Amino acid sequence: MNRELDPIKGAIFDCDGTLLDSLGAWRGLEDEVSRLAGVTVTPEEHKMFTTFTIPEVARYFHEQYGLASSVEAVMGIMDEYMMSYYERAHLMPGAEAILESCARNNVKMSMASSSKPQFLWAGARATGIADYFSAIVSVEEVGASKREPAVYDRAREAMGTEKAFTWGFEDALYAMDTLAKAGYPVFGLYDEAHGVPQVEVEKRARLVAPTLENVAVREGNLIVG
Repeated sequence: MNRELDPIKGAIFDCDGTLLDSLGAWRGLEDEVSRLAGVTVTPEEHKMFTTFTIPEVARYFHEQYGLASSVEAVMGIMDEYMMSYYERAHLMPGAEAILESCARNNVKMSMASSSKPQFLWAGARATGIADYFSAIVSVEEVGASKREPAVYDRAREAMGTEKAFTWGFEDALYAMDTLAKAGYPVFGLYDEAHGVPQVEVEKRARLVAPTLENVAVREGNLIVG
């Protein structure tokens, strides 16, 4: 899948599992709300939740399982749980190096995420990466999940870069689909252990890797290895 030349002028990074090591928090959150609701999440529900925003998950647990007195009350439980993780977040392997490589090569950067804005800013500040970004954009701010390209478009507009040279860095197959269909070049992270197989990522992404550790910008091109 690697091409000889992959020019890059802008980079839109996913947050959870791409830049921040916070996927464990999301899995823990699912376990916590399931415990409070007194249910066991099915594999089908787990797969569905990976595409949901926090309000969508809260609504599901309230309406499907009667958790708490309202959707807002469920969201309050979830917000408190998640904020404690983001305030002590850690970077994924290679994350700081690719951000610094982009900065040295005048590649503009933004973040686009399904997480709430306050979580994103807390995580970015805790890990010292907030100043790299032209914008940090949540799906909440555009009113559409990553099943639609709005969050990526908003992030790109903040950078002022051409779509053809603005790469989307993602670790979720459905988000890679959205980027590719919208015309963005895609850098895909695969994770065989957590249901994101390399063969499926290669169908969607121009460049692929298991981590960001060997990814850099050289002479205006995105390089793996």
